[in-house]
Amino acid sequence: MTPPELQQLSDAELLVLKKKMKDAQLFYAVFIGFLVGVLLFGVVAWALSPQKQFGFLIPLFIPILLIKKLRQPSPQHQELEAVLKERGLL
Repeated sequence: MTPPELQQLSDAELLVLKKKMKDAQLFYAVFIGFLVGVLLFGVVAWALSPQKQFGFLIPLFIPILLIKKLRQPSPQHQELEAVLKERGLL
């Protein structure tokens, strides 16, 4: 949603959006934890393998890229926070 659309929403609708974003952040945190676990498992499995082939490490870049993407704050979240601060709902 764009800031003008957020301005048109009622206080209750804004609080519902905030709750949805909080739930999404919790999901992202759990998913990032899962990806870190996959990454650590892959690195340990590679380290303990008798054949140290670097081709085995290439698929481990996928979790790294996903973690990087998920850690970036969404502009929609920042806009919602600004509107909530404006209205004194934080």
